Amino acid sequence: MNEEKQNNEAFDELSDSQNESTENVVEPTKEEKQEPEQKKSRKEKRQQKQVEELENKVAELNDKYLRLFSEFDNYRKRTAREKIEMSKTASEGLIQDLLPVLDDMERALVNIPEVEQNKELRQGVELIFSKFLKILENKGLKAIEAKGLDFDTDFHEAIAKFPAPTPEQKGKVIDDTVRGYMLNDKVIRFSKVVVGE
Repeated sequence: MNEEKQNNEAFDELSDSQNESTENVVEPTKEEKQEPEQKKSRKEKRQQKQVEELENKVAELNDKYLRLFSEFDNYRKRTAREKIEMSKTASEGLIQDLLPVLDDMERALVNIPEVEQNKELRQGVELIFSKFLKILENKGLKAIEAKGLDFDTDFHEAIAKFPAPTPEQKGKVIDDTVRGYMLNDKVIRFSKVVVGE
């Protein structure tokens, strides 16, 4: 029994020491409990701020990307349009140089008298003229009609004014001394005309 008594006493001492150690544990105050929450709240605020900054940066980069893509697309369209325009008017200089030859051929046809002995000559010049004109028309050349129409500064260049024979011919083209031409709807030479006044 002694042994049992000693065990009980040892047990009591042990439980007393445990009770004393639990009594020494101090419960955290409200402020101490709030401290980790405040730290957590600050950390969340920092993370939220970082997320917002990153979202703003993503939006900014996306905007830059869209603008750059749009600029490139506009550049691509512009260069394609310029290539088309260039191919249409690439021969403009050559055709302008050939216009005096075309004028001379027209004058030759007007000045060849229609007599039997010149019949073959006239037919030959007409054939060459029509082939030459057809080639130029296929390249986009078109004559500007002027005679009898209203004077239009977009197509005509007045070289003289002449008293109109009738009141209806005032402001109209009476005669075109040099025919004007357009190449693919662009005037390459204005018609030189006489205007009625």
